[in-house]
Amino acid sequence: MGDIKRYKVETHLHTYEGSLCATATGVDQVYARKAEGYDTIIVTDHFFRGNTRPNRDLPWEDYVEEFCSGYRHAKEEGDKIGLNVLFGWEDNYWGAEFLCYGPDEAWLKAHPEMKGWTPPELYREVKAAGGMVIQAHPFRQRGYLMGISVYPDYCDGIEAFNSSQPRIQNEHAVWYADEFGLRKTAGSDIHHEESVGGGMYFRRPIETIEDYIKAVMNYEPYELIKN
Repeated sequence: MGDIKRYKVETHLHTYEGSLCATATGVDQVYARKAEGYDTIIVTDHFFRGNTRPNRDLPWEDYVEEFCSGYRHAKEEGDKIGLNVLFGWEDNYWGAEFLCYGPDEAWLKAHPEMKGWTPPELYREVKAAGGMVIQAHPFRQRGYLMGISVYPDYCDGIEAFNSSQPRIQNEHAVWYADEFGLRKTAGSDIHHEESVGGGMYFRRPIETIEDYIKAVMNYEPYELIKN
């Protein structure tokens, strides 16, 4: 992008409050990512069917309230120090994970039935609410996963570069996106304060989650950080 002003956005970030596998709190993430030069971060904690931290036995509204606390803590601190913080979540369906952007906490509270949604149902409902669904790290291979599942018809794009994944898995994701004509995004999938780099550069500020959705859906000029 040359000398054009670039705005650095983290699209895939976890907090201790919402994700069982994270060690950095929402406040920790704000200070660490601000120091790395990010203008915007999107908190995407693991939701009910994933590696979530809140107790699943809580009443649904209480569960969602606690789940969103990492985002709220990050947002409050971000507002103080000049880092824009937006909300999303990472849903899970038998090991396939989806980054969901657009619907807010109130929407989650209004849809307790989403605990049983299939990928087509999740996609339909998020889209009906004006949101966007990106399949995260579609070629992730881990010992706890039974296999690889991809859903090209039930996402708006795929995470082509995930800075926490091995290079070969990202190369497979890029090939997949090209073969199916899917939009490409990139994120760090950051769980800790230590940097792994990643995310996206945009030519305009991403101030709201709607800005991010519009930029990706409309194929606005952006650059994937390929760490």
